Amino acid sequence: MPSSSRTAALRGRFVTFTGNPFTMPPEDALHVEEDGLILIENGKISHCGAYDALRAKVPEGVTVTHYPDSLISAGFIDTHVHYPQLPVIASWGEQLLEWLQQYVFPTEAKFSSPEFAQAIARAFLQELLRNGTTTAAVYCTVHPESVTAFFQESEKLGTRMIAGKVLMDRNAPDNLRDTAQQGFDESQKLIETWHNKGRQLYAITPRFAITSTPEQLECAGALFHSRDDLFMQTHLAENEDEIAFVKTLFPERSSYLDVYDKAGLVGPRAIFGHAIHMHEHDFQQCHDTHCTLAHCPTSNLFLGSGAFRLFDAVDPRRPVNVGLGTDIGAGTSFSLLSTMGEAYKVSLMAGKQRLHAIQAFWLATAGAAQALHLDDKIGTIAPGMEADLCVLDPAATSLLALRTKECASMADLLFVLMTLGDDRSVKATWVDGRPVYVRPEAV
Repeated sequence: MPSSSRTAALRGRFVTFTGNPFTMPPEDALHVEEDGLILIENGKISHCGAYDALRAKVPEGVTVTHYPDSLISAGFIDTHVHYPQLPVIASWGEQLLEWLQQYVFPTEAKFSSPEFAQAIARAFLQELLRNGTTTAAVYCTVHPESVTAFFQESEKLGTRMIAGKVLMDRNAPDNLRDTAQQGFDESQKLIETWHNKGRQLYAITPRFAITSTPEQLECAGALFHSRDDLFMQTHLAENEDEIAFVKTLFPERSSYLDVYDKAGLVGPRAIFGHAIHMHEHDFQQCHDTHCTLAHCPTSNLFLGSGAFRLFDAVDPRRPVNVGLGTDIGAGTSFSLLSTMGEAYKVSLMAGKQRLHAIQAFWLATAGAAQALHLDDKIGTIAPGMEADLCVLDPAATSLLALRTKECASMADLLFVLMTLGDDRSVKATWVDGRPVYVRPEAV
């Protein structure tokens, strides 16, 4: 992993969160520094605030990187994404279960090759950074080689990533199945090798209840509880056919979520992807256990799975932790800007409440960090936080330049960025206090 022994300084307008915009007026939750300075030492933010107030603190010999006419945010956080599905993004014509069989499983079989896994991991991480995403909860494949390749590439970049080996011991092709014991042993070894190594974090990763026997889910639960800071990620209530299949496999369980609960997989740092077809008692249980739901609007639309009920999930009477997920490759964009824009549209479909732009940006930064129990490290611009930053260009395209020129408020500007923005809107991405992506300037 690159050394962090250096100092950096960024100047420009920046935004960060001081509160939760779902529980207070959104504008009151957002701090805007019109001409700000962010000082970084050893990969962490040491000072941030008004440029005029802090300029004297810039160490001698340190050049200030100036981003005029830009907007600096904490790096985006993707709470649900599959790096091995990069080669099958934009595959036509199927819903979830058929899509897995036709496109995903044949591609995932190739990840037994360390060379193939490494090439895709490298391309995947570059796409994340090009889109301003600095942390993601990532599914690998059943092959330990796929996990090793991913963490090796992340370590080179210094990115804080969460990832794990997929567990599947039934209802999958022979070349993608492990056994309950094999999955346990291989996961345990990967945990010992990678969890908390630098900025890498491990997630126990049963794909979903359909592809794991009760024995494997119990093994996953034992792994999850073997350390108090591990993550767990899986899928929940994404598709109605999937839910019906789960009922036939676990007839004794009262709900899909109950399948995971009985295996010890529900609790803090447990991330459930999709969670579209949820009942009130499911939301209440998620609230009580402090687990997290990943809202994946582009994937849910692409596979025709349904509309996540965001405002039901975050109901202030029993709020559930929620983050945004791109869910590549059923998801159609690495851009969390585009994902926010789709989440806004889904909010209009799913109920009467409209997703505010400031709420959307919170879900992609501070809210996601809180949902992942990493809000002491990432998600905001504040002293002591890790220096993962995204620099946005409000005039990245001619249309954006035309529209943002008319913005009268920060909320308006953020809404335009999430409606019209994409990877072209990301001018630079900083990880661990270093610029790891700089947008090529148009010739």
